[in-house]
Amino acid sequence: MIKIKLLLLNVIFYTLFFIFSTIYIPLMIVILVLFALVIPERIVLRRIRRAISFYGKIIIHIFTFPFIRVKYEDRSSGDEKGPFIIVCNHRSASDAFLMACLPYECVQVVNIWPFKLPLLGWCAKMAGYLSVNEMSGEDFRKKTGKLLEEGVNIISFPEGTRSNSRQMKQFYSSIFRVAIKNKCAIVPLCISGNEQIPARGSGILQPGIIKLRRLAALNWENYKNCSPFILKNKVKDILKTELEQMDEEI
Repeated sequence: MIKIKLLLLNVIFYTLFFIFSTIYIPLMIVILVLFALVIPERIVLRRIRRAISFYGKIIIHIFTFPFIRVKYEDRSSGDEKGPFIIVCNHRSASDAFLMACLPYECVQVVNIWPFKLPLLGWCAKMAGYLSVNEMSGEDFRKKTGKLLEEGVNIISFPEGTRSNSRQMKQFYSSIFRVAIKNKCAIVPLCISGNEQIPARGSGILQPGIIKLRRLAALNWENYKNCSPFILKNKVKDILKTELEQMDEEI
């Protein structure tokens, strides 16, 4: 029975993923290019990011149902003001798609490999995603600062590469330097349950439950006396404590 579920999940998912992607992405690109001829760039970028979010929602909520269920929980007060720097743990390649659960206009900070994906990489470039390994530290801070000024939220995975386990790697400091410089609120976002969806080096999806939990933001007043090193470990400890509880729940 387990093998049948595994087979059904992967056959259904990859068939729908291929058909939907080959139709939706080129159509989206054509429409947005036409929009770019008549409306301001800022509005075009907002619509590109909204289209990518819609694409992600379809993939994670429809193509995997009922074998994989994705649950998003907001533990904030509801009255926090952005834009935010959203800091996530990084367990799987599916993390990037799961960001479609967030109700914000977002840009992701990524490694080089997502830009090399057919069609998806081009969409990421159009949306202004940041390839942190392809720019200097100063250029990174300037571009993230500009995005925050425009009201765009930034998603960062400060481990750099996915862990494929429940153990977090050490955090890099770059995004925390950006937060300090811009006095920006930091939102910890915990992702649990997708360590094997898919496993590193494999494209095979496993049935399961994936949980995302958005925690209360750390405002400037909460960390204004912290160095980047202290701040990154402060945020990491918050994520670690919450993830231990979430992992027990699954």
